[in-house]
Amino acid sequence: MSELTNHPWFFCGIGGSGMLPLALILKGHGAQVAGSDRSRDQGRSPEKFAWLESLGIHLFPQDGSGIVSADQVLVASAAVEDNVPEVVRARELGCARMSRAELLARLFNAAPQGIAVGGTSGKSTVTGMTGWILAQAGRDPTIMNGAVMKNFASPENPFASARVGKGDVFVSEVDESDGSIALYRPKAAVLLNVSLDHKSMEELRGLFGDFLRAADIAVVNIDDPEAAALAPVYTPVLTFGLNHPAAQIGVFADTVAEGPLSISATVIDRREGTAHPLVLEVPGRHNLANALAAIAAANAVGVPVAEAVDALTSYAGLSRRFDVIGTSPGGITVIDDFGHNPDKVAATLRTLKAHPGRVIAFFQPHGYGPLRQMGSELAQTFARELGADDLTVLCDPVYFGGTVDRSVGSERIVELIREAGGKAEYVPSREDCAGLVRKLSRPGDRIVVMGARDDTLSQYAAKLLETLG
Repeated sequence: MSELTNHPWFFCGIGGSGMLPLALILKGHGAQVAGSDRSRDQGRSPEKFAWLESLGIHLFPQDGSGIVSADQVLVASAAVEDNVPEVVRARELGCARMSRAELLARLFNAAPQGIAVGGTSGKSTVTGMTGWILAQAGRDPTIMNGAVMKNFASPENPFASARVGKGDVFVSEVDESDGSIALYRPKAAVLLNVSLDHKSMEELRGLFGDFLRAADIAVVNIDDPEAAALAPVYTPVLTFGLNHPAAQIGVFADTVAEGPLSISATVIDRREGTAHPLVLEVPGRHNLANALAAIAAANAVGVPVAEAVDALTSYAGLSRRFDVIGTSPGGITVIDDFGHNPDKVAATLRTLKAHPGRVIAFFQPHGYGPLRQMGSELAQTFARELGADDLTVLCDPVYFGGTVDRSVGSERIVELIREAGGKAEYVPSREDCAGLVRKLSRPGDRIVVMGARDDTLSQYAAKLLETLG
């Protein structure tokens, strides 16, 4: 670790969900850390940046003024344009540059036991669950997550998307979207699912297959046909699944009981013939599947199944993952959720539709590029998962500046939802969407605020609840 902490670091976009936890981990190991963020310059999420400064992380405007020495290493995602002032200044001074993924891989691969959590959907939740199991088991793990883990959050640590531990285990979600998943050398590689998101299925099969083969043990969701088909031949495999009779770690199907905000089942370890009752304080069958993945991942590094199941009874969830903001005096519940690709959106909507009440889904697409890539599937998901009385409301995609093609927007998705038989409305302004939702809502409704890449959606959901009165 000393070779990573003996020189200063500068993070361009330090407030991002992938950047912030890395900055926290380096700072926790004693490195000198500074950064800038376009969101800070635009006045968004001021409390987050004030908290970073309180930790001794120096923040600068995104004008290049924070790059002052050739000793600094600039951390910037591949998407950061070459004309961004920090990039220009770093090039002038001859500073080394690393991507977020390269830095994470260096940190991860330095750990004696790395658990890498991959897949299209569920990575953050499984990472948080696995980290909590390991912490409860006394393993003192380091955790890198893309979301705030409520179990580790406190008034002094409100943005706990990372945990710096002294143990030998490093748990991290790993990303396939930029191909960087190939950089990791895990003890245990967890594969949750394989479905269309940022890359073609052919590319995904190659990336995830190599990911599993690079590990000492592969932990694979046998319910997912694509994931199961990638299980390596020459690497030990530990399988988990809700529905597959051959899953080594699974559940008794007739014991699954869903509540609006919880789910319970009896977990079985078919290798030993043991059964363990589990109650999760987060809802949905997808979260039960996530729990099995975490139990299997922790077991792959030596935590007994019974101990892992017991730890998850106190798992508190993640911010923006089916995060119930509250219920208005009129009986309307507002939920904040990270759903942004077809799988994540479908899991959230199915959890809502498992219980009575109309659903109003407000969706802010997380960019124009992703909307072009998966817009048709997103439209099919909203139309398929919601009923005749439900409604989807879309505003314009999130846009923080840059040169992205903005010719195809949310109005096209609304057209596709309607063509598929769903009800949808397009209102360009997010604030005007809130007005429409307030006007249409009625007692018993569940309003879910969905989208990624924008911290202010949580405040938007809280304000919406407040104005429902």
